[in-house]
Amino acid sequence: MPIPNSLMAKAELHAEWRRDFHRHPEVAFEEKRTAGLVAERLRGFGCDQVVEGLGGTGVVGVIHGRGGSAGWDAAKAVLFRADMDALPMTEANGFEHVSQNPGAMHGCGHDGHTTMLLAAAQYLAETRAFDGSLVLCFQPAEEKGGGAGVMIRDGLLERFPCREAYALHNLPGLPVGAFKAVAGPITAAAWDFQVSVKGVGGHAAHPESASDTIVAAAQFVTAAQAIPARGVNPTTAVVLSFTTINGGDAFNVLPDEVRLKGTVRCFNTETGRAVVDRLHVLAAGLSLANGAKNPVTITIDVDPDAYPATINSVAETDFARSVAAEVSGAENVFDARPEMGAEDFSYFLEQMPGSFLYIGNGDSAPLHNSSYDFNDSTTAYGAAYFVRLAERALPLS
Repeated sequence: MPIPNSLMAKAELHAEWRRDFHRHPEVAFEEKRTAGLVAERLRGFGCDQVVEGLGGTGVVGVIHGRGGSAGWDAAKAVLFRADMDALPMTEANGFEHVSQNPGAMHGCGHDGHTTMLLAAAQYLAETRAFDGSLVLCFQPAEEKGGGAGVMIRDGLLERFPCREAYALHNLPGLPVGAFKAVAGPITAAAWDFQVSVKGVGGHAAHPESASDTIVAAAQFVTAAQAIPARGVNPTTAVVLSFTTINGGDAFNVLPDEVRLKGTVRCFNTETGRAVVDRLHVLAAGLSLANGAKNPVTITIDVDPDAYPATINSVAETDFARSVAAEVSGAENVFDARPEMGAEDFSYFLEQMPGSFLYIGNGDSAPLHNSSYDFNDSTTAYGAAYFVRLAERALPLS
C-alpha cells in the first residue's frame, strides 16, 4: 500500500500543524495548549468520542469503523499512542518555527509523533475502512513522569480496554520512509537515583576535624562501578552511570554535603532492582568506613517513576513489520538493536501485546540535541503506517 493520495495532498497542512507544535513546546504535564489543539482537531475530524484530562493533560480520541458492533468489544479495539511533551532545554536553531517558550524545546520529535497520529486520525475518521474501534492516545510526560502509566492509573484501559497497542518513534540517521523493528526488548528499564553524602564541614587544612564528604563521594562512585562489572551475571546488559556531582564552592572548605545523580539501565527488571539494592548496601558500608571520628551518612533516593523495559511481543512485531513493508517496501524495514534509552510506552506493553517501532528522520541532528528538528517528510510515512495498521488489524469482513 503506497501512501494514500489524500495524505500526500495534506502534507503542507500537516507540516503547519507540526511546526506550530514545535513553536510552542510544553514540558511534562504542562501540555495544555497542545492537548487543547489535539482535542479540537479530533472533534473537527468527527471522532466518535474525545476525552480530555486523562492523566492530567492526556487526550483520547475514539473512532469506530464501518463494521462496528453494538457496545465496546475489547477484542476488536486497538490503541495507537503518540507523546506530546517537550524537553526542558534551550533550542539552538534559527528557523522560523524555533521554540517561543524559553527553556523548552521539542528536541525528541514528539511534535512530529503527535502530528503523524493526528494525520492518521483525520484519514481514518473519513474512511472508516476497518471493523472495530481505534483508541488514539495522545499522552503527556513521556520524557519525565511516566505519562503513559499515569493515564493507565487514571482509568484509560478500564474505559477503553484494548487488544493490542502500537507506537512509533523517529530515529535520526535512519532514512526517511525506513523503519526499524525488533521483537523482545527494544528499550531499557531505567532507575534514576540521587545520592546524598552528608557529614561535618570544616577547614581544608584540618581534615581531621571534619568529615571528608568529597572523598566518601569519590569512593562511592568508584566502588559502584564494580556492581554491574562483578555483581550481576555478565550475560546481562546493565549500565550504571553517574551524571552529576556537586559539593563545595571554596578552595579551603570541606563541604558538609556532596550530592550525586545517576541512572541504572537494563532490560531485566529483577536485575535492575538488584543493582539498586546493591547501591543501598554500598552506601551503608561506606558510611561506616568513613565514620571513625566525624561520621559520614550516605543515603540514596530512587525515582519512584522507574520506567519498565519496553518489550515488543513477537506476533505483533512481525505484524507491524509487515505493515511497514507495505508502506515503504520490505527493503526499507530493518532490524533494530535493543538500546539503553527508556520509553514509557513500556507501561502499555505491560498491559497488552503490541510493538514500538522506529521510523526514519533522515540526516538530522541527534535526539535531545539543541539543533534537532523533526523531518516533516516523515509524517506521511508514519500516518500511512497507522492507517494500514488499523485496516489490517481490524479488517472489514
